[in-house]
Amino acid sequence: MGIFNDTLKDNESLIKNEDAVDYDFIPPIIKYRENEQQYIGNCIKPLFNNRSGRNLMIYGGPGLGKTVATRHILRQLDNETDEIHGIYINCWQNNTTYKILLEICDQIGFKFTQNKKTFDLYKVVAQIINKSGAVFVFDEIDKTEDLDFLYFILEQIYKKTIIIISNYRSWLVELDERIKSRMMLELQEFRPYKKEELEGIIRQRVDLGLVSGVCEEKCIKKISEMTYKLNDVRSGIYLLKNSATIAEEKSKKKIEMEDVTEAIKKLDDFTIKNSAELETEAKMIYEVVKNNSGKKIGDLFKIYQKEGGISSYKTFQRKIAKLEEGKFIQLTKQTGAGGNTTIVEKKLSDY
Repeated sequence: MGIFNDTLKDNESLIKNEDAVDYDFIPPIIKYRENEQQYIGNCIKPLFNNRSGRNLMIYGGPGLGKTVATRHILRQLDNETDEIHGIYINCWQNNTTYKILLEICDQIGFKFTQNKKTFDLYKVVAQIINKSGAVFVFDEIDKTEDLDFLYFILEQIYKKTIIIISNYRSWLVELDERIKSRMMLELQEFRPYKKEELEGIIRQRVDLGLVSGVCEEKCIKKISEMTYKLNDVRSGIYLLKNSATIAEEKSKKKIEMEDVTEAIKKLDDFTIKNSAELETEAKMIYEVVKNNSGKKIGDLFKIYQKEGGISSYKTFQRKIAKLEEGKFIQLTKQTGAGGNTTIVEKKLSDY
Protein backbone atom coordinates (compact mmCIF):
# COMPACT_ATOMS: atom_id res chain seq x y z
CA MET A 1 0.00 0.00 0.00
CA GLY A 2 1.34 3.45 -0.92
CA ILE A 3 2.17 5.88 1.84
CA PHE A 4 -0.49 8.37 0.68
CA ASN A 5 -3.29 5.87 0.04
CA ASP A 6 -5.05 6.59 3.34
CA THR A 7 -4.85 10.37 2.97
CA LEU A 8 -8.18 12.21 3.05
CA LYS A 9 -9.17 13.73 -0.27
CA ASP A 10 -9.20 17.55 -0.57
CA ASN A 11 -12.98 17.67 -0.28
CA GLU A 12 -12.79 15.54 2.88
CA SER A 13 -10.51 17.87 4.84
CA LEU A 14 -11.65 18.69 8.36
CA ILE A 15 -10.43 22.28 7.94
CA LYS A 16 -12.51 24.45 5.63
CA ASN A 17 -10.59 27.71 6.22
CA GLU A 18 -6.93 27.35 7.17
CA ASP A 19 -6.61 31.06 7.98
CA ALA A 20 -9.42 30.97 10.56
CA VAL A 21 -7.54 28.44 12.71
CA ASP A 22 -4.37 30.54 12.69
CA TYR A 23 -3.73 32.84 15.66
CA ASP A 24 -2.84 35.76 13.34
CA PHE A 25 -6.28 35.66 11.70
CA ILE A 26 -8.52 38.68 12.37
CA PRO A 27 -12.14 37.51 12.70
CA PRO A 28 -14.96 39.70 11.38
CA ILE A 29 -16.09 40.18 15.00
CA ILE A 30 -13.63 40.38 17.92
CA LYS A 31 -15.66 38.80 20.68
CA TYR A 32 -15.59 40.15 24.26
CA ARG A 33 -13.29 43.08 23.46
CA GLU A 34 -15.97 45.60 22.47
CA ASN A 35 -15.24 47.99 25.35
CA GLU A 36 -11.50 47.91 24.75
CA GLN A 37 -11.96 48.55 21.04
CA GLN A 38 -14.30 51.45 21.76
CA TYR A 39 -11.64 53.00 24.00
CA ILE A 40 -9.00 52.62 21.28
CA GLY A 41 -11.39 54.13 18.76
CA ASN A 42 -12.05 57.12 21.02
CA CYS A 43 -8.31 57.82 21.17
CA ILE A 44 -8.20 57.93 17.36
CA LYS A 45 -11.40 59.93 16.71
CA PRO A 46 -9.86 63.44 17.06
CA LEU A 47 -7.87 62.72 13.87
CA PHE A 48 -11.15 62.82 11.94
CA ASN A 49 -11.52 66.45 13.06
CA ASN A 50 -8.01 67.33 11.89
CA ARG A 51 -6.59 67.24 15.43
CA SER A 52 -4.06 64.98 17.13
CA GLY A 53 -5.50 61.99 18.90
CA ARG A 54 -4.64 60.61 22.32
CA ASN A 55 -1.71 58.27 22.90
CA LEU A 56 -2.34 54.90 24.49
CA MET A 57 -0.48 51.99 26.04
CA ILE A 58 -2.25 48.64 25.82
CA TYR A 59 -0.97 45.99 28.18
CA GLY A 60 -1.89 42.53 29.46
CA GLY A 61 -0.55 38.99 29.27
CA PRO A 62 0.06 37.09 26.03
CA GLY A 63 -2.94 35.73 24.15
CA LEU A 64 -5.52 38.20 25.48
CA GLY A 65 -6.44 39.76 22.13
CA LYS A 66 -4.36 42.97 22.28
CA THR A 67 -2.94 42.63 18.79
CA VAL A 68 -6.01 41.25 17.04
CA ALA A 69 -8.32 43.90 18.55
CA THR A 70 -5.98 46.73 17.56
CA ARG A 71 -5.44 45.43 14.04
CA HIS A 72 -9.21 45.10 13.70
CA ILE A 73 -9.51 48.82 14.53
CA LEU A 74 -6.87 49.65 11.89
CA ARG A 75 -8.84 47.64 9.35
CA GLN A 76 -11.97 49.62 10.20
CA LEU A 77 -9.97 52.84 9.90
CA ASP A 78 -8.76 51.81 6.45
CA ASN A 79 -12.33 51.08 5.37
CA GLU A 80 -13.55 54.43 6.74
CA THR A 81 -11.04 56.88 5.30
CA ASP A 82 -8.05 57.32 2.99
CA GLU A 83 -7.01 60.48 4.83
CA ILE A 84 -5.50 58.81 7.91
CA HIS A 85 -2.63 56.33 7.61
CA GLY A 86 -3.00 53.22 9.77
CA ILE A 87 0.50 51.92 10.47
CA TYR A 88 1.17 48.67 12.33
CA ILE A 89 4.74 47.76 13.31
CA ASN A 90 5.77 44.49 14.93
CA CYS A 91 8.84 45.52 16.92
CA TRP A 92 9.98 41.92 17.26
CA GLN A 93 10.47 41.84 13.47
CA ASN A 94 11.51 45.51 13.19
CA ASN A 95 13.58 46.24 16.27
CA THR A 96 15.61 49.33 15.29
CA THR A 97 14.64 52.84 14.23
CA TYR A 98 16.01 52.26 10.73
CA LYS A 99 14.01 49.04 10.23
CA ILE A 100 10.89 50.71 11.62
CA LEU A 101 11.28 53.66 9.24
CA LEU A 102 11.69 51.28 6.30
CA GLU A 103 8.50 49.48 7.29
CA ILE A 104 6.62 52.78 7.69
CA CYS A 105 7.80 53.85 4.21
CA ASP A 106 6.53 50.59 2.78
CA GLN A 107 3.13 51.00 4.43
CA ILE A 108 2.66 54.59 3.26
CA GLY A 109 3.63 53.66 -0.29
CA PHE A 110 7.15 55.08 -0.58
CA LYS A 111 9.32 52.45 -2.27
CA PHE A 112 12.50 54.37 -3.12
CA THR A 113 14.35 53.64 0.11
CA GLN A 114 17.51 52.08 -1.31
CA ASN A 115 20.70 53.80 -0.11
CA LYS A 116 18.69 56.28 1.98
CA LYS A 117 20.00 56.95 5.47
CA THR A 118 17.91 57.33 8.63
CA PHE A 119 17.81 61.13 8.31
CA ASP A 120 16.55 60.87 4.73
CA LEU A 121 13.81 58.46 5.79
CA TYR A 122 12.75 60.83 8.58
CA LYS A 123 12.17 63.57 6.01
CA VAL A 124 10.24 61.32 3.64
CA VAL A 125 7.94 59.98 6.38
CA ALA A 126 7.23 63.44 7.80
CA GLN A 127 6.57 64.92 4.35
CA ILE A 128 4.03 62.24 3.41
CA ILE A 129 2.23 61.76 6.73
CA ASN A 130 1.98 65.47 7.58
CA LYS A 131 -0.30 65.94 4.57
CA SER A 132 -2.94 64.12 6.62
CA GLY A 133 -2.30 62.20 9.84
CA ALA A 134 -1.56 58.72 11.14
CA VAL A 135 -2.23 56.09 13.76
CA PHE A 136 1.03 54.38 14.73
CA VAL A 137 0.77 50.99 16.44
CA PHE A 138 4.00 49.60 17.90
CA ASP A 139 3.41 46.01 18.98
CA GLU A 140 5.87 44.25 21.31
CA ILE A 141 7.50 47.62 21.97
CA ASP A 142 9.79 46.08 24.59
CA LYS A 143 11.68 44.27 21.79
CA THR A 144 13.09 47.51 20.32
CA GLU A 145 16.80 48.28 20.64
CA ASP A 146 16.25 52.06 20.63
CA LEU A 147 13.38 54.55 20.79
CA ASP A 148 14.65 57.27 18.45
CA PHE A 149 11.63 56.71 16.20
CA LEU A 150 9.34 57.80 19.05
CA TYR A 151 11.25 61.07 19.47
CA PHE A 152 10.88 61.66 15.75
CA ILE A 153 7.12 60.99 15.68
CA LEU A 154 6.48 63.10 18.77
CA GLU A 155 8.45 66.05 17.43
CA GLN A 156 7.95 65.91 13.65
CA ILE A 157 4.52 64.37 12.98
CA TYR A 158 1.78 66.92 13.56
CA LYS A 159 -1.44 64.89 13.79
CA LYS A 160 -1.10 61.39 15.20
CA THR A 161 -2.18 58.78 17.71
CA ILE A 162 0.56 56.51 19.05
CA ILE A 163 -0.51 53.11 20.40
CA ILE A 164 2.02 51.05 22.31
CA ILE A 165 1.37 47.33 22.92
CA SER A 166 3.27 45.30 25.49
CA ASN A 167 2.74 42.30 27.73
CA TYR A 168 4.49 44.27 30.45
CA ARG A 169 3.12 47.38 32.10
CA SER A 170 6.56 47.64 33.72
CA TRP A 171 7.90 48.80 30.34
CA LEU A 172 6.35 52.18 31.07
CA VAL A 173 8.23 52.48 34.36
CA GLU A 174 11.54 52.08 32.54
CA LEU A 175 10.62 54.53 29.75
CA ASP A 176 12.85 57.58 29.31
CA GLU A 177 11.24 60.47 31.17
CA ARG A 178 11.62 62.82 28.17
CA ILE A 179 9.51 60.49 26.02
CA LYS A 180 7.06 59.70 28.80
CA SER A 181 6.29 63.35 29.48
CA ARG A 182 5.72 64.07 25.78
CA MET A 183 3.56 61.04 25.09
CA MET A 184 1.19 61.43 28.06
CA LEU A 185 0.13 57.81 27.59
CA GLU A 186 -3.29 56.67 28.67
CA LEU A 187 -3.49 53.06 29.87
CA GLN A 188 -5.80 50.30 28.67
CA GLU A 189 -5.49 46.90 30.34
CA PHE A 190 -6.70 43.79 28.53
CA ARG A 191 -8.08 41.73 31.40
CA PRO A 192 -7.96 37.91 31.37
CA TYR A 193 -10.92 36.32 29.63
CA LYS A 194 -13.62 34.59 31.62
CA LYS A 195 -14.05 30.84 31.13
CA GLU A 196 -17.27 31.19 29.13
CA GLU A 197 -15.70 33.90 26.95
CA LEU A 198 -12.79 31.65 25.99
CA GLU A 199 -15.22 28.89 25.10
CA GLY A 200 -17.12 31.39 22.95
CA ILE A 201 -13.91 32.32 21.11
CA ILE A 202 -13.01 28.66 20.50
CA ARG A 203 -16.53 27.99 19.19
CA GLN A 204 -16.22 30.99 16.87
CA ARG A 205 -13.01 29.54 15.41
CA VAL A 206 -14.64 26.10 15.09
CA ASP A 207 -17.48 27.67 13.09
CA LEU A 208 -15.16 29.76 10.92
CA GLY A 209 -12.37 27.24 10.41
CA LEU A 210 -13.69 23.68 10.54
CA VAL A 211 -16.21 21.72 8.53
CA SER A 212 -19.56 21.63 10.33
CA GLY A 213 -19.89 18.77 12.81
CA VAL A 214 -16.30 17.46 12.66
CA CYS A 215 -15.36 18.56 16.19
CA GLU A 216 -17.19 16.64 18.89
CA GLU A 217 -18.76 18.66 21.70
CA LYS A 218 -16.56 17.05 24.35
CA CYS A 219 -13.48 18.01 22.30
CA ILE A 220 -14.61 21.65 22.11
CA LYS A 221 -15.12 21.60 25.88
CA LYS A 222 -11.67 20.09 26.52
CA ILE A 223 -9.90 22.59 24.24
CA SER A 224 -11.82 25.42 25.93
CA GLU A 225 -10.83 24.15 29.40
CA MET A 226 -7.16 24.04 28.40
CA THR A 227 -7.41 27.52 26.89
CA TYR A 228 -8.82 28.79 30.18
CA LYS A 229 -6.07 27.04 32.16
CA LEU A 230 -3.45 28.77 30.01
CA ASN A 231 -5.50 31.98 29.69
CA ASP A 232 -4.02 32.30 26.22
CA VAL A 233 -6.32 32.35 23.18
CA ARG A 234 -3.40 31.64 20.84
CA SER A 235 -2.64 28.38 22.61
CA GLY A 236 -6.30 27.38 22.34
CA ILE A 237 -6.35 28.09 18.61
CA TYR A 238 -3.13 26.09 18.25
CA LEU A 239 -4.79 23.17 20.07
CA LEU A 240 -7.82 23.35 17.80
CA LYS A 241 -5.81 23.40 14.59
CA ASN A 242 -3.35 20.75 15.76
CA SER A 243 -6.18 18.46 16.89
CA ALA A 244 -7.71 18.70 13.41
CA THR A 245 -4.33 18.06 11.77
CA ILE A 246 -3.69 14.99 13.95
CA ALA A 247 -7.14 13.62 13.13
CA GLU A 248 -6.57 14.20 9.41
CA GLU A 249 -3.22 12.40 9.56
CA LYS A 250 -5.14 9.37 10.83
CA SER A 251 -7.68 9.76 8.00
CA LYS A 252 -10.49 10.37 10.47
CA LYS A 253 -13.71 12.09 9.54
CA LYS A 254 -14.03 13.69 13.00
CA ILE A 255 -11.79 15.07 15.74
CA GLU A 256 -11.87 12.74 18.73
CA MET A 257 -10.70 13.14 22.33
CA GLU A 258 -7.50 11.16 21.70
CA ASP A 259 -6.53 13.70 19.02
CA VAL A 260 -7.01 16.58 21.47
CA THR A 261 -4.99 14.72 24.11
CA GLU A 262 -2.16 14.23 21.63
CA ALA A 263 -2.26 17.93 20.70
CA ILE A 264 -2.11 18.92 24.38
CA LYS A 265 1.09 16.89 24.79
CA LYS A 266 2.68 19.05 22.09
CA LEU A 267 1.87 22.36 23.80
CA ASP A 268 5.43 22.70 25.11
CA ASP A 269 6.60 22.90 21.50
CA PHE A 270 4.17 25.69 20.65
CA THR A 271 6.28 28.43 19.04
CA ILE A 272 4.53 31.30 20.83
CA LYS A 273 5.53 29.83 24.18
CA ASN A 274 9.08 28.91 23.38
CA SER A 275 12.00 30.86 24.71
CA ALA A 276 12.97 32.29 21.32
CA GLU A 277 10.79 35.24 22.35
CA LEU A 278 13.21 36.13 25.12
CA GLU A 279 16.39 38.18 25.16
CA THR A 280 19.61 36.23 25.77
CA GLU A 281 19.85 36.54 29.57
CA ALA A 282 16.15 35.85 30.16
CA LYS A 283 16.39 32.88 27.81
CA MET A 284 19.24 31.43 29.88
CA ILE A 285 17.23 31.85 33.08
CA TYR A 286 14.18 30.26 31.43
CA GLU A 287 16.30 27.25 30.42
CA VAL A 288 17.50 26.90 34.03
CA VAL A 289 13.88 26.88 35.21
CA LYS A 290 12.83 24.44 32.49
CA ASN A 291 15.52 21.98 33.50
CA ASN A 292 14.94 22.41 37.25
CA SER A 293 11.21 23.07 37.51
CA GLY A 294 9.79 23.04 41.05
CA LYS A 295 12.90 24.28 42.86
CA LYS A 296 13.20 27.27 45.18
CA ILE A 297 14.24 30.54 43.59
CA GLY A 298 17.43 30.67 45.70
CA ASP A 299 18.47 27.18 44.55
CA LEU A 300 17.78 28.15 40.94
CA PHE A 301 20.01 31.20 41.34
CA LYS A 302 22.89 28.96 42.49
CA ILE A 303 22.39 26.71 39.45
CA TYR A 304 22.24 29.79 37.23
CA GLN A 305 25.59 31.01 38.65
CA LYS A 306 27.20 27.59 38.15
CA GLU A 307 26.12 27.68 34.50
CA GLY A 308 27.86 31.02 33.99
CA GLY A 309 25.13 33.52 34.83
CA ILE A 310 26.52 36.94 35.74
CA SER A 311 23.45 38.87 36.95
CA SER A 312 23.05 39.77 40.62
CA TYR A 313 20.38 38.05 42.70
CA LYS A 314 18.14 41.14 42.51
CA THR A 315 18.42 41.22 38.72
CA PHE A 316 17.76 37.47 38.64
CA GLN A 317 14.60 38.03 40.72
CA ARG A 318 13.42 40.81 38.38
CA LYS A 319 13.89 38.60 35.33
CA ILE A 320 12.07 35.74 37.05
CA ALA A 321 9.18 38.13 37.76
CA LYS A 322 9.12 39.21 34.12
CA LEU A 323 9.07 35.59 32.94
CA GLU A 324 6.02 35.05 35.15
CA GLU A 325 4.39 38.20 33.78
CA GLY A 326 4.92 36.82 30.28
CA LYS A 327 3.37 33.48 31.32
CA PHE A 328 6.54 31.49 30.67
CA ILE A 329 6.75 30.29 34.28
CA GLN A 330 4.62 30.01 37.41
CA LEU A 331 5.57 31.25 40.89
CA THR A 332 4.13 29.84 44.10
CA LYS A 333 4.79 31.43 47.49
CA GLN A 334 5.42 28.97 50.33
CA THR A 335 5.77 29.49 54.07
CA GLY A 336 7.76 27.02 56.13
CA ALA A 337 9.90 26.70 59.24
CA GLY A 338 12.72 28.55 57.55
CA GLY A 339 10.50 31.46 56.50
CA ASN A 340 8.96 32.44 53.15
CA THR A 341 10.26 31.16 49.83
CA THR A 342 9.18 31.06 46.19
CA ILE A 343 8.83 27.88 44.14
CA VAL A 344 9.46 28.36 40.41
CA GLU A 345 7.87 26.03 37.85
CA LYS A 346 7.85 25.77 34.09
CA LYS A 347 4.37 26.98 33.06
CA LEU A 348 3.34 23.91 31.07
CA SER A 349 4.95 21.33 33.35
CA ASP A 350 1.64 19.86 34.57
CA TYR A 351 -0.09 19.45 31.22
